This record gives sequence, C-alpha cells and structure tokens, in this order.
Amino acid sequence: MNERQPAANASVAERQRKIIHIDMDAFYASVEQRDNPELRGKPVAVGGAAARGVVAAASYEARKFGVHSAMPSVTAKRKCPDLIFVKPRFDVYRGVSQQIREIFAEYTPVIEPLSLDEAYLDVTDNLKGMEIATEIAEEIRAKIKAATSLTASAGISYNKFLAKMASDQRKPDGLFVITPKNGPAFVEALAVKKFHGVGPATAERMKRLGIETGLDLRQQSLAFLQEHFGKSGPYFYGIARGIDERRVQPDRVRKSVGAEDTFVEDIFEFEPACAELLPLADKVWRYCEAHGMSGKTVTVKVKYSDFTQATRSRTLGTPIGGAAEMLEVAVALLASVHPFKRGVRLLGVTLSTLAGNDETARPQLELSF
Repeated sequence: MNERQPAANASVAERQRKIIHIDMDAFYASVEQRDNPELRGKPVAVGGAAARGVVAAASYEARKFGVHSAMPSVTAKRKCPDLIFVKPRFDVYRGVSQQIREIFAEYTPVIEPLSLDEAYLDVTDNLKGMEIATEIAEEIRAKIKAATSLTASAGISYNKFLAKMASDQRKPDGLFVITPKNGPAFVEALAVKKFHGVGPATAERMKRLGIETGLDLRQQSLAFLQEHFGKSGPYFYGIARGIDERRVQPDRVRKSVGAEDTFVEDIFEFEPACAELLPLADKVWRYCEAHGMSGKTVTVKVKYSDFTQATRSRTLGTPIGGAAEMLEVAVALLASVHPFKRGVRLLGVTLSTLAGNDETARPQLELSF
C-alpha cells in the first residue's frame, strides 16, 4: 500500500484513509487457555453446558469440529463430544480488553470498538507520526502479545469494510493488507456470504437472485439493489466496488441496543423462531459486554408477512446477566404471541433501560446491526 502522507495542508477527508481492524484470536477461549494450562491444545467452549446454554466463544481446536459462537451448547457438544465448557469470566475479559484499548490509544484517539475483542482504528493521522499503517499494526500486535500473551490478527486497508475483511484472511495471528489498487479485485473474487454486513438470510436472498460473488454483486444496478435490499442497497453497491465511506466512529453512549434479522422464508413454527432469537441475543450482549453495561428491559419485535408487527417487553428487577438470560426472557415474550397469526418475516431483540457499571443512565441511541 502506498501509505506516504500527502502535503501537510491536505485535509483527512481529501486523502486516502488508513484503517486498521484489530481482531483478537478466539478471545474468550484464548484467555481461558492462557490462564489454565490444562486447557491448552484442547477444544474449549466458553459458555453454559446446560440445555439452554449458548457458546459465547470457541477455541480453534473446537472450531475444527464446527463449533462456533452463538451455537446452542447441546449442538456444540454433539459436534464435539470432548468439548470442555468453561464458565465465562467477563470481568477478566473486560480487564484484558482495557489493556488492549490502552495500547490502541497510544497510536490514535479515533477508535471504534465493535466488542471486547475487536475494533477499528483510523491511523491516517496518528500520535506516533508513523507513515506506514502496516508498521503501526505490527507494533500494536507485538505490544498486545507482550502485555497479554494473546495473539491478534490485523487487517489494513483504505476503508472499514476492506479492513474488516482483511483481518479474516490470515487468522490466527496474522496480518493482511488490501491496497486501493487491489481492493476492487479482492471484492470481485470473494463470496458474498463472507461479506461483513451480509448475514445468512441476505446471502440466501442474493443467491436466489443469482448473486454469489462480489463480481455478481458489482454487475447489479443501484436501482436493482435498492429494490431488493432497501436501505442496504447503496451499501452493497459501494462495497461491490471496494467503496465504503463510513468513518471510524469513537464510542457513543446508548440507552437502547438492538439487533434484528429478516428471513428469506417466513417462519410459522415456534421452535424455528426461537432458534433465530439466539444469535440476536448474542449480538446484543456482545455489544453490552464491550461497553461494560447491561439493561433491565428486554423487547421482542415480531414483523409478520403482511408487515404488521407486534412488540412485547418485560422489565426485570435487576440487570440482565448474560446472553442466555436475555434469550430466556426473549423466548418467553415470543411465546406470548404464539401461535403466530401469520408467517413471521422478521424478529428483533432489544435491551434497554441501560446503565454502565456506575448505574448511570445513558441517552437513547439506536444501534444498527
């Protein structure tokens, strides 16, 4: 990547940005293996082993068997009979995450955490005066290893989408660069189901439209993508061309954190609908973990095939303690609208009445997944 700075009087907006995406390798599981030598080299899942448990993270040894985060624990155990379940220690993970965040802050104040274990950094202008983003990423990875004994992977590119995609290329403990020259070609060759921002339902919908690769996506008009994917259409149009104008956004306080998913086919039965709530609760809780907050009110949104919708909420006496508890409440709320009056096309889970560790309420903002 040609990362030399242009003339000093040019604004950041007029220059090629330098974005780093840092992603810790199997973070929760790696912390557990670091702290307990008996777990090293073995398949480990962080989460509850009970029937309603959820895998919060899986070691690379467990991933070889198909175990992954947000998977029901019973499914994970079936895939890997020797799987070792470890109860999560979120206070420990937050402490390690804070160590890592302090390393990031040595290089730039423009940090956008996505969870406890990953973040975007804009190093176009950086505190070290370093011109090469790849060198910054290498230094950060080395400092993380020295401070925590954990490994991190890094992606470097000129926008957030490509930096995120790059960090997945050499995992674990790797680094990958996507240059402005190579960006469009990299996207063309990639399967759309691997795109950040394209979930399983959207990937399936794209497949039905004959869109399976970045090149297929690039061949579609903006009007076509807007027609079939609504407000996401312009985003898909841009990333198919290696374009992503989103800025790295430092922390913003929130009072409501939500996630939702639209399905390729309507859901009519209760059990499949419950299964779709699991990754939504996991996604919401991961954000809360990363920001040291929880909430007391769980809301489930159900949108039917005719676009009418129902919402149900429950406020607990104490803050939610984890994804499994949130899921349990969400399932109970979903049960209150079952049997469904028609097919379900969308489900959403929101956690509100949020407060940080100091129980200070935060102003309302919406989190889009």
